[in-house]
Amino acid sequence: MRQPAAQTGVTMIELLVTLSIAAILLTLAVPNFMDFVRNSRLTNAANDLSLAMAYARSEAVKRGSKITVCGRSDDATCGNSQSVEEKYIWDDGWLVFVDTDGDGVVDNGESVLRIFGALDSVTVRTSERRATFNNQGFAVGYNQTFMICDSRGEDNAKGVVLSAQGRVRSDSSGVTCPAS
Repeated sequence: MRQPAAQTGVTMIELLVTLSIAAILLTLAVPNFMDFVRNSRLTNAANDLSLAMAYARSEAVKRGSKITVCGRSDDATCGNSQSVEEKYIWDDGWLVFVDTDGDGVVDNGESVLRIFGALDSVTVRTSERRATFNNQGFAVGYNQTFMICDSRGEDNAKGVVLSAQGRVRSDSSGVTCPAS
């Protein structure tokens, strides 16, 4: 005579203990994951802006022409909006373009080299409407700090500094974020 197969499975108590442990782990992990996502967004924005500046500088030297980086309104127009703090808003991304006449405006015959898109939950503010690199790679007259912030404020903000020599570096000291 054949023995019936033993039943396998979990008891209700085992299931409740497992679900309780999973809930505790999720409660601890989700806030840390959200901070990780926010930090990644800030770092990506700072890296993209640094990349745009380095690219513009390189193209200016290579082409022997002025290259401008500006906050964008659309894929062919620089934005001109200023916030209450007299800072230019670059939240919609930025353009890198050949600026033959150095006026900071994409004119006929001046080509857009690269378009950087809008940012997700990140703000970018700076004191200048644009940065123009000359044929030697200098950004004379455009020494500025880009303040990259999110809803957490200055404690987590990033700063990208452009020197008159065209050098780009990170420096988050003294970065002030706009009021939310």
